[in-house]
Amino acid sequence: MMTLSLGEFMQDLETLWPVDFAEPWDSVGLTCGDLNQPVKRVMLTVDVTAEVLGEASGFDLILSHHPLLLKAVTSVSEQSAKGSVLTTAIRQGIALYAAHTNADSAEGGVSDSLASAIGLAAASPLVPGASSNIGTGRLGDLIEPVTLLGLAQRLAKVLPATATGVRVAGNHESAIKRIALCGGAGDAFIEQAYDSGADVYITSDLRHHPVQEAREKALAQNRSMAFIDVSHWAAEWIWLQGAAETLSRLHPSIEFKVCELRTDPWDFVVTQ
Repeated sequence: MMTLSLGEFMQDLETLWPVDFAEPWDSVGLTCGDLNQPVKRVMLTVDVTAEVLGEASGFDLILSHHPLLLKAVTSVSEQSAKGSVLTTAIRQGIALYAAHTNADSAEGGVSDSLASAIGLAAASPLVPGASSNIGTGRLGDLIEPVTLLGLAQRLAKVLPATATGVRVAGNHESAIKRIALCGGAGDAFIEQAYDSGADVYITSDLRHHPVQEAREKALAQNRSMAFIDVSHWAAEWIWLQGAAETLSRLHPSIEFKVCELRTDPWDFVVTQ
């Protein structure tokens, strides 16, 4: 069987997660690598860190969710964090490719994976894009309502464990049926989640004031609106296994491995 080149493999990546789906500010696609180099072993990860790169020794490609070079850099000196990782990858012949907001909004992407994990039926984009099945976040209904506490416990079971766990704002006995969610940092879409009529909004990196203001608005309008904040890394990590399985079906001769390293930055919490 002929060995697949990186350029040929990228064609499939960009069919599954078209670069046109990415937000204008994003930096998706190939960060480093030779389009002619062979691809036999691929590691999937949320983040590209020095520790992840150490795990990827012997791999030809790291397929990450977060781009290594999302923001502009003026130096790739090995004394800098980005420069050290990038130059090490180049020396080891490991190509770096990122599918970020294009993988968030695509069918079977990050938000779809989170929706499926908690049992949402026929979830549709919270913020539709070019077509009805593409866009940011997901909105759907549970087949059977659960309590807010029950939903939080379900999330704790399906997501990989992290120090910060699952944070919840709302009455633990509240009945939850309609769920809005967004994999990754989604407090920019609180208004859309509120207007959707969702009983709860699940996302990551929620801030004090946006959540407080949304809950006060709900109180003033005599409705219930809960929030669940989960680890950014954990919510996106669950997409990796499905992505690996999809790619493995397309290319059974290539080895695909999901990186098990926790790249969530928080190590522990202290409570009173």
